[in-house]
Amino acid sequence: MTNDIVALIDYYEKEKGIDREKVLAALEFAFISAYRKMVPGADAIEELRAEVDMRKGDTSIHASLSVVADDDYVDKFNEVPISLARKNKPEAELGDTVDFNVTPKNFGRIATQTAKQTMMQRLRMAEKEMIYDEYKDRAGDIVSGTVRRFEKSDVMIDLGKFEGRIPSRERVATEEYNIGDRIRVYVVAVENEARGPEIILSRSHPNFVRRLFESEVAEIADNTVELRGIAREAGYRTKVAVASNDDKVDPVGACVGLRGARVKNIVRELNNEKVDIIRWSDDPAIFVVDALKPANIRTISLDKENKVVSVTVDEDELSKAIGRRGQNARLTAKLMGWDVQVSKDESQHEQFEERVSDAAHTLAEQLGLDDEMAEKLFRAGGASIELVSQMPAEYIAQALEIPQEEAETILSKAVPAGEVAPESVASTEAEPELAAEEVVEQVAAEDAEAEETSSEQAASAEEGAQETVKSTEG
Repeated sequence: MTNDIVALIDYYEKEKGIDREKVLAALEFAFISAYRKMVPGADAIEELRAEVDMRKGDTSIHASLSVVADDDYVDKFNEVPISLARKNKPEAELGDTVDFNVTPKNFGRIATQTAKQTMMQRLRMAEKEMIYDEYKDRAGDIVSGTVRRFEKSDVMIDLGKFEGRIPSRERVATEEYNIGDRIRVYVVAVENEARGPEIILSRSHPNFVRRLFESEVAEIADNTVELRGIAREAGYRTKVAVASNDDKVDPVGACVGLRGARVKNIVRELNNEKVDIIRWSDDPAIFVVDALKPANIRTISLDKENKVVSVTVDEDELSKAIGRRGQNARLTAKLMGWDVQVSKDESQHEQFEERVSDAAHTLAEQLGLDDEMAEKLFRAGGASIELVSQMPAEYIAQALEIPQEEAETILSKAVPAGEVAPESVASTEAEPELAAEEVVEQVAAEDAEAEETSSEQAASAEEGAQETVKSTEG
């Protein structure tokens, strides 16, 4: 037995934690397999045993043969005649089993090379069996590990002595993993398949959030506060329903912690995934109000037989109730186990439409129109007959899509007797403006004429004064 196999035995015993007896058993199995491959017809031998001397490094193969009478000797691989058996074991009798050393002379060197690969396979199987024994009871726990490598879309996690796998379905879509990252994962299951046990890990499982709350919130760990339900869309949003078994303990406050310290630690572990903590109620009508927050619900109706809850909200609250990509309503439905239907509250709109219809009917009676035409006129701004009377005929014709003559007829009915229609008022107001302009022009002309007359008078007076001066001098 070469030194590399001795080193291999020490490695698996010390580093992998496999018992030395299991390592030796694997080595013995490997040598028997090597012997069957080397010796022609050895596959027919039913009982073979390998003996390994760890101190000397020697290996021998022994076959167990049944003692038969010399005349009955037929199977040379599994039988030995009694005459030959007594040479090896004098007290042998018919029917006894006698061991014979069947080790070939050149077995050691060749067998070591052949046995090494077989031994590795057996040791890997032993390692997987140890994985199953250690982790079969750890399903549901949180463990820490390091990202070792990627196999397609699966992430292989180094858990110390063992290796676990995060399948693509258990990954969080919003998370990126790099080799060497230290992460915490949830043990979903330990599957003991044909190829050996395998540790299945998860970062997206709802119970991952449950275990985080149990580790952060002491009241949950001691059953003072109880987690009644968890609904999660990993990477985006999680809703947690909690109830208290002690009237003095607020379940929501206990989970949030002082200044939000507890829930902040959980959110940080979930890479800033939004976490809603909701007080549990056995009454679906009360619970759905808290679960759909921050939306304000106007009405609630329950169908307990079919487990359907229908809620209505104002139009500006509809997006809050449904949530981004429908998450708020969908997670509420998962948390309750009911079908949650969210719709817009139409009561205010219906009341408004009813008032419009009543007002339009009154307008129709006053103007002699049908209700449909009156409603068009109402929506065009004619909320009352006084407002209609102030509308130009062209605007009425355009709004009701009717000829100008019909619009003028409607307008004449709207304008009280003795008053002037908007078009007449416009023309009447134009006349004073025109008269005013004429008066201004007339006054200006009169002023110019007066100025001209005064200038002429001044000139003649000046000439008279000059003539008087001349006569005096003469």
